[in-house]
Amino acid sequence: MKIAANKFVSVTYDLNVGEGGEQELMERASVEAPLSFIFGTDSMLPAFEKALAGLEVGGKFDFSLSPADAYGEYDEEHVLDLPKHIFEVDGKFDDEMIQEGNTVPMMDSTGNRLNGSVLEVGEDTIKMDFNHPLAGETLHFTGEVLDVHEPTAEELAKLLAPAGGCGCGSGEGGGCGSGGCGCGSGEDKEEGGCGSGCGCH
Repeated sequence: MKIAANKFVSVTYDLNVGEGGEQELMERASVEAPLSFIFGTDSMLPAFEKALAGLEVGGKFDFSLSPADAYGEYDEEHVLDLPKHIFEVDGKFDDEMIQEGNTVPMMDSTGNRLNGSVLEVGEDTIKMDFNHPLAGETLHFTGEVLDVHEPTAEELAKLLAPAGGCGCGSGEGGGCGSGGCGCGSGEDKEEGGCGSGCGCH
């Protein structure tokens, strides 16, 4: 069976970023913890899916996605100084969560969820970066198709449920889409999807 719309797909992959000999492994989906998703449901980056379309079980892939096809270019306008008081919980500043280097789940004024990285904790403001962690990066994927089949009702319910967090690349070994958003969906590009690497949008 070939990868096509509405099929359950499971793949392994290594995601490297950088150019030439300077590439760095950002994320790995292994046989024990593969990336699984329903193809064609906007849970992955469109260009990621396009590169996999038509492959069968055992098919190997090796492709690169430019920033334009992945998480866009790095945008200085997505770096903001926010008032410290908005990070208070019960009147007390959340100094456990708000530390340099941490990723903080937040919501914008219209209710869209997005992740921000804490760049600097100041006296009255917190400098946050809302660019996707892989903004500006060329993503290099190599991997293999493990499974392609018609999804069961359970698989549909699990993989199409609203995500709590974003995925691709968001974490250690989580894999595109693990945890949530999946590499690539629409506006999730800013939110943190393929996260750190993937298809996560």
